[in-house]
Amino acid sequence: MNFKAVITLTFLTILASIVSAREVIPFNQEWAFKKGPFTTDGLQYGNIFSGTWQSVTVPHTWNATDMQVRNDRFTSNEKFYVGDAYYRKTFIPESSWNGKRVFIKFEGVNTNTEVYINNSPTSVKLQKGNLVYDGSTMNGNYQIVGRHQGGYSAFVLELTNMLKLGVENEILVKVNNEATPQVIPVNHTLFPMYGGIYRPVELIVTDKINIAVSDYASSGIYISQKEVDKKKADISLKAKLENKTPEMRDVQIVSTIFEQSGAVKLKDVKKYRLLPQGRQEVVQDIRITNPHVWQGLEDPYLYKVVTQIMDGNIILDEVVQPLGIRKFELRTGEGFFLNGVKYPMYGVTRHQDRWGKGSALSNADHDEDLAIIKEMGATTIRLAHYQQSDYFYAKCDSIGFIVWAEIPFVNRVTTLEEANAKQQLTELIRQNYNHPSIYIWGLHNEVYTPNAYTIELTTKLNDLAKTEDPYRYTVQVSGYNVINHAVNNNADVQGINHYFGWYNGVIRDVDHWADQISKDFKDYKIIFSEYGAEANPNHQQEVVGDVGNQWANPAFFPEEFSTKFHEIHWGTIKRHPIFLASYLWNTFDFATPITALNVEPRNYKGLVTFDRKLKKDPFYWYKANWSKEPVLYLTQRRVVERANEVTPITVYSNIGTPTLWVNGVEIKNYVMGETDVHYIFQNIKLREGDNIVQVKASKGEARLEDKITWHYLKNNPKAISKDGPKDNKNEHIGL
Repeated sequence: MNFKAVITLTFLTILASIVSAREVIPFNQEWAFKKGPFTTDGLQYGNIFSGTWQSVTVPHTWNATDMQVRNDRFTSNEKFYVGDAYYRKTFIPESSWNGKRVFIKFEGVNTNTEVYINNSPTSVKLQKGNLVYDGSTMNGNYQIVGRHQGGYSAFVLELTNMLKLGVENEILVKVNNEATPQVIPVNHTLFPMYGGIYRPVELIVTDKINIAVSDYASSGIYISQKEVDKKKADISLKAKLENKTPEMRDVQIVSTIFEQSGAVKLKDVKKYRLLPQGRQEVVQDIRITNPHVWQGLEDPYLYKVVTQIMDGNIILDEVVQPLGIRKFELRTGEGFFLNGVKYPMYGVTRHQDRWGKGSALSNADHDEDLAIIKEMGATTIRLAHYQQSDYFYAKCDSIGFIVWAEIPFVNRVTTLEEANAKQQLTELIRQNYNHPSIYIWGLHNEVYTPNAYTIELTTKLNDLAKTEDPYRYTVQVSGYNVINHAVNNNADVQGINHYFGWYNGVIRDVDHWADQISKDFKDYKIIFSEYGAEANPNHQQEVVGDVGNQWANPAFFPEEFSTKFHEIHWGTIKRHPIFLASYLWNTFDFATPITALNVEPRNYKGLVTFDRKLKKDPFYWYKANWSKEPVLYLTQRRVVERANEVTPITVYSNIGTPTLWVNGVEIKNYVMGETDVHYIFQNIKLREGDNIVQVKASKGEARLEDKITWHYLKNNPKAISKDGPKDNKNEHIGL
């Protein structure tokens, strides 16, 4: 069951005379949008808001195209827009809301936001699908509701005392996605800040006595797991309550834990005298005996926790949250343990954007990403480099992925971002506290000088994270390629990003490095937090070396180098238990609008293309190594045009030794590669013209076959092409 969607429920075990304790109303349709630049600042803008506005539905971004195409740094006239834009929406608050509290919740607006309300909307008419406004009555009618800085966390503002019930009201939202030194991230370098209201909006209507809505946009309920084993789980339920009536009220806090079947596992009732001043906390300490534990992908069992404020038989407010009972443990030099059982940490990273949509994604888009990640066999996801959709975290809970969540303190330090970094970390933790899938909070990624400031701020962020949540790990990520740099090791875990053979050295250097840190830092908790190489499927090359100087030649990113890179790196990671987890970079190609590395404003290190249509060879390398599903795969399927008469053929098979035929002739001799799924048939001689390469393997009921065609010509002019064929008959199907 979707815990976020089911907000108000009535259970047979609870006698109640009111069913609808809290209303949550989607607020995504019929927005009007207008993008700048504008010539007049502030809200005294005269008639500049009159005229044509675009009719849009939220989620929405104005950068879905211009941040994903070549801009003027690369001889084109196109350049992405950053600056002000406005959204407006009229609605009629219901008269029945009299005596209630009304909030508006934005799940994500990038980057800096101001929200206003106007009780005297201008006249508007529909013209050719757009909204045309008469701006003559605009001046002086707007009241500021609130502001928010940061594009990735949710925020809530209260509208109660500003609304006029039963008549039209208008919400005006000013958004600006310019990079500033005070708000993280401080530039668009590593990833784009797509401007707009790019995640859903909702209205929340509650009683005057309610579970806190505006506690950093959290649920107002905090479920802490103190001691967990197979016999018992000691759980602390903290509810933050508010009473906006003029008098004290005696209420009951009722928390009920439901099994997936709907049966009641446990119910706790606590009487509480709720004062009319301040936000108050009520804690219920409970013990669950013989818990059904949350065991990752193997058994992602979720209880449902329903917390209610009750006055007699009347439900004043109610919040539903998930509960996955689990214990995480990182053991130095051994690995990750889930409920006392060693659990493989097959890790990927994920940026949220996609081709043609930017960051304005649907739930179906999130579901597709999760399905691809699950198909690969990954068990853990690093959500880089910012807070992502609540829907995505909730789906990770129910699927069983183990999640690394982090704030966008990345790349550069200005010494002006401390307050906002603390704010965004608080928001990240409070808003996602109850997601059982999250095991670690990320404090920063690849931040550089000045050292003294960065050390101090990282230490403060670690202390803040531990204060907000003492039950999870913290991690910081080094971009210095060393473990013991001065800015490192101020968190529980040290993440290290390294790209051997891509940005420096040769690929095989990863072996020596892993051996060395295994000796020098044997007592440290270390995660290999990023590694990868770019791969453009339209760039193909029969033979690649060990040096990835292609990063300096972005016009040619052969897929084969990336394949070799990942084969070697995963082989090394698998052999070195010093890495408690590892995260390849990246699952999907993503936009990089101001990078100087690529001809197109895109990072091609993804194992899947930006549009999610094509899975590159390294995707199947990991699927063969990680997935429990049978895999049989021939690599270099897009290197159709061949110039080398003698060539190796590589097969990935996790169902035993494959049988290979080339032009109908069986090839028996092979050597093993980096892992036990890596089969290399050497010195295969091709004939002039088309060559049929076919492989079969079977194990139990699994019987698989893969087949490709290569075309060999001596001195083939089409070989080693920078622009391989796009209509490729060798695309892999059926796995």
